Amino acid sequence: MIPERRRAGLRILHLSDTHLFGDGSLHYGRVDTLAALDRTLERAATIDGVDVVAVSGDLSDDGSAESYRSLAARLAPFAADLGAELVYAMGNHDLRKGFEAVLGARETVTQRNGFRIVTLDTSVPGAGYGALDADQLDALADVLAAPAQHGTVVVLHHPPVPAASALLAALELTTPEALLDVCTAGDVRAVLAGHYHHALATQAHGVPVIVAPGVANSSDPMSPAGTERATVGSGFAVVDLPLEGSPRATFVPVSGHGDGQEIFALDAAEVERIAAAAGAPS
Repeated sequence: MIPERRRAGLRILHLSDTHLFGDGSLHYGRVDTLAALDRTLERAATIDGVDVVAVSGDLSDDGSAESYRSLAARLAPFAADLGAELVYAMGNHDLRKGFEAVLGARETVTQRNGFRIVTLDTSVPGAGYGALDADQLDALADVLAAPAQHGTVVVLHHPPVPAASALLAALELTTPEALLDVCTAGDVRAVLAGHYHHALATQAHGVPVIVAPGVANSSDPMSPAGTERATVGSGFAVVDLPLEGSPRATFVPVSGHGDGQEIFALDAAEVERIAAAAGAPS
């Protein structure tokens, strides 16, 4: 059960990895991601006191303007009904042209309740791994140079913490320490990310890092070493940030037909092939 919000602070509905298609195609030929999003929003609509809806990347699977329009047609009125701010971050499946045409700037700064929410674009065109260049890190440092009243939340796609599986390890954020150094030098209270398709809450350099479950499917962080596995299943996170102290993350599963059924299971050879094609250059 998600606790009723009673204290001052910031409540974030954290969604990730919706993987919508412009033509309604099924993800991996079997998952209706638009229906999964609708179920997720129906469940999330019951949550009290949401201030921000943050969507941390892989919004689209095909990068089409139509897919972003489908997303915005649902999330914009949903957030408005909650009286919440809506922020999007780019993921590795997102394409810049379609994203910008429909959703606007790829990196943003939003204020709410004395908190600052900053989105960063970690996507690398044509690749699956993430990166932030020196200009992006300098721009973030400039934003953080003036502290927000109650601190800053950074939203991006690729988590600055290690992945649990071999494939996602090949598709991690490069040089996460550089980002974390900027965060710790500023007033960052939490980093929200996606990409891994499973719930994760940890700390890096003393900064809380919260990874939301995927809306499109669930990855198996306990799959045998060297392999990759995903199952039917959706979820989201609710992040409560008090005026002082550590955030609280509540991970919420969303029930749907076929939950737990295997979508794919990649052996070590296939993982190595995909990693070589989409991972960071060695």
